[in-house]
Amino acid sequence: MFWPLMKDCITQEDKDSLVNFIQTSNRYTNGPKVKEFEKKWSEWLGSKYSLFVSSGSTANLLLLSAIISKYNLKKGDKVIVPAMTWVTNVAPVIQLGLEPIFCDVEPDTFSFDLEHLKQLSKEHTDIRVVFVTHLFGVPAPIDDFKKIIPNAVYLEDCCESHGAEIYNKKVGTHSEGSTFSSYFGHHMTTVEGGFVSTDDDDLYEMMRAKRSHGLARECSPEKFEQYKKDYPDVDERFMFVTDGYNFRNNEFGAVLGISQLPRLDDMIQKRRDICDRFVSMLKKYGEAFHIPNFTGNSSFCLPFIMGSLRQCNDMKKQLQEYFEENGIETRPLCSGNLLRQPFLSEYEMGIDNPKVDDLHYHGFFIGNNHLITDEDLDKLEEILETFMKDKVKWIYESPDGKKVYRKVFGGDGPRELVSE
Repeated sequence: MFWPLMKDCITQEDKDSLVNFIQTSNRYTNGPKVKEFEKKWSEWLGSKYSLFVSSGSTANLLLLSAIISKYNLKKGDKVIVPAMTWVTNVAPVIQLGLEPIFCDVEPDTFSFDLEHLKQLSKEHTDIRVVFVTHLFGVPAPIDDFKKIIPNAVYLEDCCESHGAEIYNKKVGTHSEGSTFSSYFGHHMTTVEGGFVSTDDDDLYEMMRAKRSHGLARECSPEKFEQYKKDYPDVDERFMFVTDGYNFRNNEFGAVLGISQLPRLDDMIQKRRDICDRFVSMLKKYGEAFHIPNFTGNSSFCLPFIMGSLRQCNDMKKQLQEYFEENGIETRPLCSGNLLRQPFLSEYEMGIDNPKVDDLHYHGFFIGNNHLITDEDLDKLEEILETFMKDKVKWIYESPDGKKVYRKVFGGDGPRELVSE
């Protein structure tokens, strides 16, 4: 396979850093390297605090759990979530006893459809949390959402969007708390891992304790001293001030992250350059493909969304199979329509023909990463051109219904044969 979802981005320099650490340290559980990585990550993001955790998924659960504690949310309180996102952006809402309210998504941004969000805000006047996903490296227009639902707590899932920017700031800095993933296939890797970041002192202290079983001693020294004064009858070594989990990461992951972080900006820029080339490929075919709004992106993947091509039978499936046959690994657009997933079958969107269904049935993606070469891109362009030339022929009516067109895509681009 010449185009896998992700290439091996762990360099020899990264491996040398790990080997040197193992040979010179006897502390491998959460310790000083984790703290160093957290500080460096916060500086890179532009956030006051960050916690290195075991995954982006646990980051979501940890953040939402802390929000429940801080704001005293009750069972059944409502959380707006997108109808297309990674499943562990929504699962914590259910696991923690809150009620997810699914909002349709806009194919230009892969985030909340504004008209449906307005509708939901009228139907549910008691929304407590809006959990925004910046999906596929495309920044969501979060300020537009805040105008529609101004009184909710806003959170950001940025697990696929490290370094994406909107309003002249990185995503993950526009809300009360944000999450990131450093899984192997993402912009940078600690193999398994993630971050939760915030500027809020109280939220940060709560998450420090919750990350490690709810232990008071995991909080800042000042906070720990206060807990000891408040609860003198409890042994300070095993004092639990909240419910909690074991979501800690380890020193190995932190060493790998510290090694990779200085390269992150360059890796993101390379992804953006590849995305620009990808857009140029698609534009050759007129309206055959829908091209999202990639402004400010950090390009997690390269999405193929059928535009006028959807008028051909199973064109998405045919193109996907053609890519796989030619060594290009493909995946559906994240979860597709989450409400079509078996474990969410009891939930309903409440609108007809949602936009997310269009993405579910007419879109897929291929991987993007900083190790893709110009030769890889040339080959992708050639494979796509061959498919369009050999496979794509269809007939459709003009908008006024008076003319019938036959579109044939070949190496010289789109052309039309017109009959009355």
